[in-house]
Amino acid sequence: MRIAILGAGSLGTIVGAYLTAGGMDVELIDAYKEHVDTLNQIGAKVVGTTEFQAKVKAITPENKSGKYDLVLLLTKQVYNDSVLKELLPFLKEDSIVCSLQNGIPEKKVASIIGDERVIAGSVEFGATFIEPGVSSLTTEYNQFKKYAFQIGELNGETTERIQRIKSVLDLVGGTHISDNLVGTKWSKLLINNAFSGLSAALNGEYGDILDNEVGIVSAVHIADETIKVGHANGVKFAKMGGLDLESLELRSENDIPKRIKTFRASMEPSRLLRASMLQDLEKKRKTEIDYINGVVPKMAEGTGISTPYNNMVVKLVKLAEESQTVPNFVVNIKFFRDMIQA
Repeated sequence: MRIAILGAGSLGTIVGAYLTAGGMDVELIDAYKEHVDTLNQIGAKVVGTTEFQAKVKAITPENKSGKYDLVLLLTKQVYNDSVLKELLPFLKEDSIVCSLQNGIPEKKVASIIGDERVIAGSVEFGATFIEPGVSSLTTEYNQFKKYAFQIGELNGETTERIQRIKSVLDLVGGTHISDNLVGTKWSKLLINNAFSGLSAALNGEYGDILDNEVGIVSAVHIADETIKVGHANGVKFAKMGGLDLESLELRSENDIPKRIKTFRASMEPSRLLRASMLQDLEKKRKTEIDYINGVVPKMAEGTGISTPYNNMVVKLVKLAEESQTVPNFVVNIKFFRDMIQA
């Protein structure tokens, strides 16, 4: 099986290292030439909650050749139009593209490459790009090996090819097949909204949100808004890492302390994670905020559900984008404190 990792950033570097070490034929594809050169010269190095290094093959996008059997899509959604159209000549009729992007991109991906080629997935571990050739695993290692991915067919069937992709991704970390792919993607969206969104809007690690009373209460409200909007759109949230995310919905303000306790316990292994959107702001790049927290207010239209916490995250991240600055935790947390106290 010939595999391409399209978008070999923080996550792709780790995936490429483990797949290559597992004996797979893998090309890591990334536009960052210095990163590509370093990967080829010294290999992919994983630091953080583990130490691991593997020799890999990396190329820039213009050097793609031949046909790929499996493409792991890890680019930012903002580039999907151009990236996927450029990928088409390198796909066979039965090639598989497994979307491991944040948000819910599958409909867009399928519209370009064809429904029959798409398998969707959710990455359940965190990573931070350190420097060319080096990525830090920020999820506790045993958790990573137990829950690294969820994947599934768009129609929920358990097929031979989904079993085959599971066997490949198991070389990286624990891979679980979902028969509720839409619910899986919404569950990942919920976690991203509550923690990646706040990480970017405030400028902090997940642990900073967990340890800050206003931050964790805001995460609870963001999750609640996401669940309510998902339910209004017919979504049944899938369990993630053994956690029943639907149980996080607020029925009254009295539920908040229990939800805080659940989040603090379940997210503790990811406390070192800094959102990729925050890393984008630090590099003065456009973020995926419209495809993450921005999905909730868009899907809430016509439902009568208000989404003030997700709206605030979108507003603060876009202000940082426009001003090309990095948010200040002390300044921005006040916006959320005001909402809580209102």
